[in-house]
Amino acid sequence: MPTAKRAASPAIAQPTARYAPYKRAGDFIFLSGIIAVDPSRHKVIMGYADIPPEARKLLGETGEMSMDVKEGPIAAQSWYVLDRIRATVESAGGRMTDVIKLVQYFRDLRDYPIYNRVRKQFFGAEAPVSTVVEVSAMLPTEEVLVEVEATAWLPRR
Repeated sequence: MPTAKRAASPAIAQPTARYAPYKRAGDFIFLSGIIAVDPSRHKVIMGYADIPPEARKLLGETGEMSMDVKEGPIAAQSWYVLDRIRATVESAGGRMTDVIKLVQYFRDLRDYPIYNRVRKQFFGAEAPVSTVVEVSAMLPTEEVLVEVEATAWLPRR
């Protein structure tokens, strides 16, 4: 029987409703869809200002409003979501290299190239198998641009 995990650390994916952040079923870890919302503050990640300075630099924040306003929301949300996947997988005892599949939902597929650039920083050349889908809406608000669910293979030792 799969075992559910409750969010024990603010760094892991925090559900915005009543569901588990992840479940283990045998050697697999299934993560719920993760969006860029900080539930402790009831705040959607809206741009570079909402993520740590070291991540902003890594993502290429330019300091030029015309660029940062355009790319900042999807870059920051992508980083936040992937960083929560990393923290959640690590809390289960794994690493990002254990992630074997991602399903990525976008409000607008034109955001995919920026997301993909961010994803490479988390996975490098060994990207997991992926499905990419455009959807008309996501909860809780229209400000959410991307949601990602992940599956990791993490054999019990």
